[in-house]
Amino acid sequence: MAAAPAPSSDEPRLWALFAWGVLAFNFPLLTVWAFWGERLVGGAPFVVALFAVWAALIAVLAWLMERAPD
Repeated sequence: MAAAPAPSSDEPRLWALFAWGVLAFNFPLLTVWAFWGERLVGGAPFVVALFAVWAALIAVLAWLMERAPD
């Protein structure tokens, strides 16, 4: 039986990013965010705020994957 490969140093960060994404787009929290979002984000429509969070998650993922290895 072959040994499992050692996890990369980015693996915990990627799992954390995945968890943040799941929390950000989880149905119960999404409804609370939709209700309070327009009041807290300076009147931005919910769809614009949702797109901004989605784009930020992709930007952080790109940064994690493209940075120099440890």
